[in-house]
Amino acid sequence: MANPSNDQGMELLTVRPATGNMSEYLTHGDPCLNATVPSNRFQKPQPKGEQQPASWRLLLHEVIFEADTPGGKYFDVALILAIILSIIAVMFDSVAEIHDEHGRALYIIEWVFTILFSIEYVLRIISLGQPRKYIRSFYGIVDLVAVLPTYISLLLPGSQYLMVIRVLRLLRIFRILKLAQYLNEAEILLKAMRASARKISVFLFAILTLVLIFGSLMYIIEGDEGGFTSIGVSCYWAITTLTTVGYGDLSPQSPLGRAVASVIMIMGYGVIAVPTGIVTAELVAPITGKVSTQACPACGGEKHSYDAIHCKYCGTELNPDSIVKE
Repeated sequence: MANPSNDQGMELLTVRPATGNMSEYLTHGDPCLNATVPSNRFQKPQPKGEQQPASWRLLLHEVIFEADTPGGKYFDVALILAIILSIIAVMFDSVAEIHDEHGRALYIIEWVFTILFSIEYVLRIISLGQPRKYIRSFYGIVDLVAVLPTYISLLLPGSQYLMVIRVLRLLRIFRILKLAQYLNEAEILLKAMRASARKISVFLFAILTLVLIFGSLMYIIEGDEGGFTSIGVSCYWAITTLTTVGYGDLSPQSPLGRAVASVIMIMGYGVIAVPTGIVTAELVAPITGKVSTQACPACGGEKHSYDAIHCKYCGTELNPDSIVKE
């Protein structure tokens, strides 16, 4: 704690973190003694004692994980195009006429993309200081699963069509194209879903209870003669009716059975409204500000304010060229 005086004799209060470390400062340089780097950030390689990380690993991290740098932008746009082209190739290969005429070419294209994505996955791991966090993260699992089907198809023919899961990798497009407002809205939606989880769980338990009750009741009323050969089959009918799907493959024939079915159908509209209302209530609750797509070059932290100068997680200065000036 320091109390220097200005020329007018007024005391100025300056608060600095106990460690004297810039990493404790928030986005505007404000101190935060409890600031810590989130565990889910993909940090660049850090020095080990006097040994500095190889410059090529730092460059890899900047290109692969920094969407706000020129190299990162080119890499990410190329990655998005490659993902889209690989998905299109898989879709074309599933058409019998195209497969018969261009099957060999599509097979080669499929392996080219798979090898490229495999190399990219390995480079992502190499460029990180703590690769285990990436491997266990959502994107790390998606990136791995995106290349596995082609290799599995060597043992199980046909499994290569599971490569359409690569479409999940396109979720990066919101950060790559600097659609910051979409990042913010996605965060609000996720928070609303998490906040609604318990309420929806209770609601689903109540629905399952109703399904068992109505299913058992219809089994007693209709029985084998009406096609309700077991409680399981009757519960299947209750689910399709309560959710207003109504396949029509099974329907009650007796007047009492139809009366019960009518009650279930009317209740079905309430089934649709309740979870929608729960999530909507959570969606309108939070009030959040704008975020930037700028990622911290040190810890990989994201969701900084537009006018942030330093990372709010580790205090490292952000890329000045990517800070939005208002």
